[in-house]
Amino acid sequence: MENLDTSSENFRNKLSTVSEEGKRVWIYPKKPSGRFYNARTIFSWFLLIFLFGAPFIKVNGHPFILLNLLEREFIIFGVPFGPHDFYIFLLGFIATIIFIFLFTAVYGRVFCGWACPQTVFLEMVFRKIEYFIEGDANKQRQLDESPWNTEKILKKGSKNIIFFALSFLISNVFLAYIIGVDELWKIVTDPPREHLAGLTAITFFSGAFYFVFAWFREQACTIVCPYGRLQGVLLDKNSLVVAYDHVRGEPRGKLRKGEENTNGDCIDCGLCVDVCPTGIDIRNGIQLECVNCTACIDACDNVMDKINKPRGLVRYASLNGIEQNLPFRLTPRIASYTFLLLLIVGVFSFFLITRADFSVNILRTPGMLYQEQPGNKVSNLYNLNVVNKTFDDVTFEVKVKNLPAEIKVLGNDYKLGPHGIYEGKFMVILDKDKLTRMNTPIEMNVLSKGKEIASVKSTFLAQTGVK
Repeated sequence: MENLDTSSENFRNKLSTVSEEGKRVWIYPKKPSGRFYNARTIFSWFLLIFLFGAPFIKVNGHPFILLNLLEREFIIFGVPFGPHDFYIFLLGFIATIIFIFLFTAVYGRVFCGWACPQTVFLEMVFRKIEYFIEGDANKQRQLDESPWNTEKILKKGSKNIIFFALSFLISNVFLAYIIGVDELWKIVTDPPREHLAGLTAITFFSGAFYFVFAWFREQACTIVCPYGRLQGVLLDKNSLVVAYDHVRGEPRGKLRKGEENTNGDCIDCGLCVDVCPTGIDIRNGIQLECVNCTACIDACDNVMDKINKPRGLVRYASLNGIEQNLPFRLTPRIASYTFLLLLIVGVFSFFLITRADFSVNILRTPGMLYQEQPGNKVSNLYNLNVVNKTFDDVTFEVKVKNLPAEIKVLGNDYKLGPHGIYEGKFMVILDKDKLTRMNTPIEMNVLSKGKEIASVKSTFLAQTGVK
């Protein structure tokens, strides 16, 4: 491989996967190996087990995780949420965004290389299958350039059949997160005509996943995903990224036996480029295509071991750490992100901890005075709103705690289904003789199965019976 001109910035004017004619440049990354790749593999298996297993876990007969956007039904770690919990979702979303900013400002794009589903599936599942069937990068390139024969048909055919089967499996799991595993099972087992919408969704997602993992691949990271393009505002010279130590590595030069080496430690072998899944040269500096997958670190460390040089020519480091040999330090931006994150997480945690199973509101109907009732009695009309945030059907009743009052329900009985909302009216009837002032404080309890679920204070408006 030719020695690249590091003084030129031409590489920033184009994508490594697109030719000057605008055509797709297919990437054939060499199979990586090393300590980071092994660690990523182990970590990926934990992520895959959780991803495929979570929809099948149930807590008290209900999904562990459910993200039903269509019906606005959400279950996170066994706790049900609904539209009435929008403020909690909003705080959680803001906290997640700030966490991404903070995490990226400190650790760069480590999420992309280690935990992003796109990277995990592509590098740890689909590429491993491709390596097993077609061989390493050179064999894959030779197979693509060879004419169609029995070997090519068998390898390409078997690979794509497995790819589509995996995409179909992933789409089913993805749908299980949305509609639940029970509904998914009905789609799978019932006659197709009974679940045309579900089958259409599975087919669409299967095709989309197959397209992404079999053909689109790294383009999803470099063209579609906005995260890489946000690096310019999220990273600074103190952020830890996968970086090439140009102070130690330059000038590059081949290592020749019997000659004194006057160059840097980089022997320009090009292996860091060969293993890169997005086709970039890490020696050119931080680039939007880099997903911090650490494949170049393993490749370079293996070379350094062979030429008896210390590891770390390519490593996790900051630009200031490389250029000025400075340790990681807390910058004002990191401090402000941290403060905002802790503040929002604190508020989010408070609302989450204090979140009740029921939300109850009782208000005296506005614009209405008291009503005269037979038997020297008087009544007030109240509006009642109850939100059931549980999975259970509930019945409830309203009682006045501090006064001998009669409750008269107007409309339907107090019954609520799971995640249901009840809106109705009721009357509180009191003897005039029991009232001593115009505005009488009244405390009402809402009970379900004899257990108090809310206590609401209000006022009872009436002309008193005391002369």
